[in-house]
Amino acid sequence: MTGGADDLEAVFKALADPTRRRLLDRLRSRNGQTLGELCAGVSMARQSVTQHLDLLQVAGLVTVVRRGRERLHYLDPGPIHAIEQRWISAFDRPRLAAIHAIKERAEDHAMTEQSSGSGTVPTYVYVTYIRATAEQVWQALTDADLTASYWGHANVSDWQPGSLWEHRRTDGSDVADAGGRVLEVEPPRRLVMTFGDPGEAPAVTSTVTFLVVPHEGIVRLTVTHEDLADEKALSDVSQGWPAVFANLKSLLETGQVLPVAPWEMPVASS
Repeated sequence: MTGGADDLEAVFKALADPTRRRLLDRLRSRNGQTLGELCAGVSMARQSVTQHLDLLQVAGLVTVVRRGRERLHYLDPGPIHAIEQRWISAFDRPRLAAIHAIKERAEDHAMTEQSSGSGTVPTYVYVTYIRATAEQVWQALTDADLTASYWGHANVSDWQPGSLWEHRRTDGSDVADAGGRVLEVEPPRRLVMTFGDPGEAPAVTSTVTFLVVPHEGIVRLTVTHEDLADEKALSDVSQGWPAVFANLKSLLETGQVLPVAPWEMPVASS
């Protein structure tokens, strides 16, 4: 969502309907719900709920992440923040600063809990919008030199399914602080890999999925970090991914990384 007139028109249209606002409220209370879970909270046919969710997705207010045959729905507050910036910032900057802080916290903790054999494990989802092509974003995710420039570590691999990848330091030591195995590769749209500490034995890893969706010169980049070990791991990545993506966005849109060093995301596998 870029905040342009056409984009905001879609947001206003989506927010005008009370059912859609109710769906957003339900996602705000518990993110990552399936269609069936959302249908359980409204007196409406499944097909009608699907249509409402499609409009919310078009407006950029909802992001959908596929897990097998399921579609998980996540609230994306970015478009609402764009409205705040356009009409509030000029008149009430102190209040906007507070709203922005709340919004950032909400984005950082976009997560849900998924069932596992031993209970539940947290999942983190983050979305950003970049003025670039899908190919440029894909290269930035997989090129060792580019990742070194905005991430502080070089991600090194041949990026083929089954191959290993390493998150190497850029201080000349060639030490890998993290790594994993490449699971799925669909250039330039989808990359799935395990993410863990290469020093662990046996290896315990989480799973990271990058989804690149282009539209009229803008790319929506979604990262889904699954199978996190606990709330501390969730806290670590919720600080790491927004900073990494902010630096990536700056590099692709301006040619320069941010003036402050990016957050070095701790390994969140155990």
